[in-house]
Amino acid sequence: MPPIAFDTVNTIVRQGIGDAMAKTAELSEKEPELTDLLGADESVVQAMMQWLAHLRSERRLSPKTVEAYARDLRQCLQFLCTHWGEPVTLDRFAALEAADVRAFLAMRRAGDIAGRSLMRTLAGLRSFGRFLEREGKGKVGALSGVRAPKIAKSLPKPLPMDAAKRLADADERAGEARETWVLARDASVMALLYGSGLRISEALGLKRREVPRPGEGDVLIVTGKGNKTRMVPVLQNVLALIDEYARLCPYPLPADGPMFLGAKGGPLSPRIIQLAMERLRGALGLPDSATPHALRHSFATHLLSRGGDLRAIQELLGHASLSTTQIYTGIDSERLLQVYASAHPRR
Repeated sequence: MPPIAFDTVNTIVRQGIGDAMAKTAELSEKEPELTDLLGADESVVQAMMQWLAHLRSERRLSPKTVEAYARDLRQCLQFLCTHWGEPVTLDRFAALEAADVRAFLAMRRAGDIAGRSLMRTLAGLRSFGRFLEREGKGKVGALSGVRAPKIAKSLPKPLPMDAAKRLADADERAGEARETWVLARDASVMALLYGSGLRISEALGLKRREVPRPGEGDVLIVTGKGNKTRMVPVLQNVLALIDEYARLCPYPLPADGPMFLGAKGGPLSPRIIQLAMERLRGALGLPDSATPHALRHSFATHLLSRGGDLRAIQELLGHASLSTTQIYTGIDSERLLQVYASAHPRR
């Protein structure tokens, strides 16, 4: 039997984990090499699958977060197997020492892994440890004894207001050898990212029926991280751009199908929008920080600079915590100081 790929666990996560126990039993029969590749025995693999199912169905974490946690734990198990010279068992994992965790994180850091990724790795391992404890499979005390890596604080890099508007203008790419409907599609996606502050996955996840036609509505219901839905306003001129794209699109756009299609009629890949942004970046003389996600940053920053309420912006962005939204205040500190100076009661 040929060896299975290292991403078998991640593939299972992407396909959805309806019954982790059944899938684990199936893997044990058909792909016995999985335990060897993970560097762990079957009991650890089974616990891992149950944990991933718990994260997805009960914790409702986003698929990408679950994938990342699965990958981090897999790498940790592989490291510990080599580090200890034997496959990882549940009892051995429960006896994990802080020095073992630090050695694993040091190995990851040596691979040029950023501090934020290391923090996510440690968070995932702690989540797995808590799951094992709740299930009565051992208490991994060492994980709480390891400090989270420090991460450098960096502010989002919004675009100037004029540049953000020009990115949503299909005429800026008029000289490119691309079909008109493709240029209209890209412009409408970028207008949506800037006009409603959406993540690119949220914009490309919209179905045709979820996007009102101009004059028939001004709200979108989008699905964000953790499958949480929220309502966001959408400008009529943005809806007009989307309607123009839909008129030019050579493929049918059924109500339950994706709003934005790729060149061959399938769902549009985020990478296509990223490449379009790269081309525009050069044409408009923008820095490398001008990415599709920078349009979301620009949405928040420009609202704040025009007097937008921080909590309202939090709701629009879909941030679970206000502290996440507060990072935008660092960009507009000059305006906040002016507000303080003019409005403080002791002035």
